Order: sequence, then C-alpha cells, then structure tokens
Amino acid sequence: MAAPLIGAPPLLRFHQPHFQVATRLLTHRSRCCAIDLTRPDKASSSAYQTAAAAALSAKDPPKYLRRDDPEFGKWKQKEAEILKDIEPIIYLTKEILHSNRYIDGERLSAEDEKVVVDKLLAHHPHSEDKIGCGLDSIMVDRHPQFRHSRCLFVVRTDGGWIDFSYQKCIRAYIRVKYPSHAERFIKEHFKRGSG
Repeated sequence: MAAPLIGAPPLLRFHQPHFQVATRLLTHRSRCCAIDLTRPDKASSSAYQTAAAAALSAKDPPKYLRRDDPEFGKWKQKEAEILKDIEPIIYLTKEILHSNRYIDGERLSAEDEKVVVDKLLAHHPHSEDKIGCGLDSIMVDRHPQFRHSRCLFVVRTDGGWIDFSYQKCIRAYIRVKYPSHAERFIKEHFKRGSG
C-alpha cells in the first residue's frame, strides 16, 4: 500500500490509489459539465433530455438585486428594521417553548402571558375563533398530533383549550405593518412562507 502524500494539505492526503481514482473522477466530471446542451447527442436518458430542454428554455433567469443596486440597499435596511422589530418576541417565544422555563401543561406567568397576548395572539388571523368565549390564560404543552413539538395554547374561560401558531401571528403582523416587503421577508426568513 502506498504511503500518503507528505506535505499535502489535509484534504489531499489520499493513499496513492485513492488519489488516482479521485483525479479520474474529477477529470470525468469536468468533461461531463462541458457537454453542449444545444446539440442533442445520443442521449438515451429522458432525464438528460428533460434537463437539456429546461436549460434551453430558461429565457428569463430570476432577477436578483446586486449589492451595488440602490434597491438592494433599501431592501437590506427594511429587512434589518423588520428583524429588529420581531426578534424580541421570537426570542421570548422560543425561550418559553424550548427551555425548561415551563413544564408541559403549565400556564404562563402574568408577564409572559401579557406579552404573548399583545404581541402574538392579537395578530393571529383567527384570533377571535381561538379565544372563543373568552381568554382565561395561555399555556404551553405538547401538540396533540405532533407529540414531539411544544406549542402555545389558548385556555378559554369555559375550560376548553386550542393551540395557535406563533409563526402565523408574526407573519400576519409583518403583512400588516410592512405590506410592501412582507412577502419577500417571509419567503426568506420563514420555513413555510405562506399561512
């Protein structure tokens, strides 16, 4: 067995046979990438033909703002403003849900409840339906369907309780307060953009 290359950077310290295989693979890959998609060769694979057609039909590539574009600077300023606005409530909500601050089934403290009701629940698209007959308290517990997830619940005055999504609340807040930038911000900063 050949000795590793001495003095080579850590990623290139292959044993000699592996190094030769890696070199051949890289060379082959660079030739594959240089294939002219405008000339259909003997491509038997429908996946190849589909990829070639998609590459040729991309007439209007997506337009991304460049750093030297004044609109890019405006977007970055607005993005920073939105983040500064929502980060405190996101931090508090994640602290409530993901720390040992509250155990499952525990009601929030009066201070945390006031912030959650004012900054989150008030902006939920269906807050009136969630509150129903009246709000008794806010509780943190396991989601009934997704037992590994903790979420916030509205505890109603009649004893019933229903979960609500803090992310839906924040997205709705952003859409109202920052209408011209909301969809882009939501798309870039939330896992599930709509909802």
